[in-house]
Amino acid sequence: MNTQTSMQLNMAPTDQKTEVAPPAEEPEEMPLPSDPKVIFLGGLFVLALLATAYVASDIVLPLVFAIILMLLLHPAMRILERLHVPRILAALLLILALFGTIVGLGTAISGPAGTWAAKLPEGIPRLQERLSFMREPIDTLQRFLQQVEDFGGTGPSPDAASSARGPTLLTKLFTGTRNFASGLVTTVLFLFFLLVSGDIFLRRFVEILPRFSSKRQVVEISQQIESDISAYLVTITIMNAAVGIAMALVMWLTGVGDPILWGTVAFLLNYVPILGTALGVLIFLLAGLLTIDTLWLALLPAGLYLGFHLIEGETITPMLLARRFTLNPVLVIISLVFWFWMWGIPGAILSVPMLAATKIICDRVRPLAAFGHFLEG
Repeated sequence: MNTQTSMQLNMAPTDQKTEVAPPAEEPEEMPLPSDPKVIFLGGLFVLALLATAYVASDIVLPLVFAIILMLLLHPAMRILERLHVPRILAALLLILALFGTIVGLGTAISGPAGTWAAKLPEGIPRLQERLSFMREPIDTLQRFLQQVEDFGGTGPSPDAASSARGPTLLTKLFTGTRNFASGLVTTVLFLFFLLVSGDIFLRRFVEILPRFSSKRQVVEISQQIESDISAYLVTITIMNAAVGIAMALVMWLTGVGDPILWGTVAFLLNYVPILGTALGVLIFLLAGLLTIDTLWLALLPAGLYLGFHLIEGETITPMLLARRFTLNPVLVIISLVFWFWMWGIPGAILSVPMLAATKIICDRVRPLAAFGHFLEG
């Protein structure tokens, strides 16, 4: 029976219509540069750009920070414009509100921070007593930190001549932070004129482009960067403020004290991915051990801070930003470490917004689409 059926199928007329499954849609092909000269010149351009950012960090860092702050303040600027507030007045109001808040918080936490800094040397014996089971690892860590501190000097020399040694690694590490603090006036100046000028640079750039398609592409890239980066900055600022308020309540309820100081510390550290969380856990652990007698209660601030970060950083914030940002986590870490080396703590804060802006540009410029796909999570 099976043989007969098979023969009938083989002898069936060939002109019958047979349904053929449509081929699966292939993903859109991403063009890769094939000209070695283009690759070589592109690599040289990137290296020159990074070298300029490193050498001229006193100017480039305040400018980049001002651009990021402009994107953060842009929604508020639009609201003031709808209320028919003059652009210059709106820019002044936003700058005064932003830096007034920064100065106010700095004034409020300077006293408690000084008190804790003075308390720390006296509390080291207490920490050693409570962490006696970790004495050997702590001694090993101290020896390692001493070697790191000595690394980068001109060579072994006695303590009396330590001032003659070259700059240490830790000194180099925070050079970018001090440069940014000294360039605060430059940042404010850049920010004011960026807010006042609005999209004048975009309009001038569009006017000089020859083709309409290029004009439209530039406008789309600019609008997407403005929308996505603004949404990212506003979202993480709100979430960081929530973490700061929660930690302020925790430090007040557990008896550590100085809730404004610890809330501000949690708020600021949450801007730095991964490294900020690790440093925050260490800081809250030390604060609890120095203040609270009961061991499990002393560990509570650090444990709650880590829990808040897991809820906010691994669940809520990614859910809110998933449609806008899907960045490769490995490249996020590499970008964080690289810009921290380049510009210190400000570079670590700016690393994710700059990486996101780079991905948006690459996704919209067809020759760079493959690189943008590589940045995607």
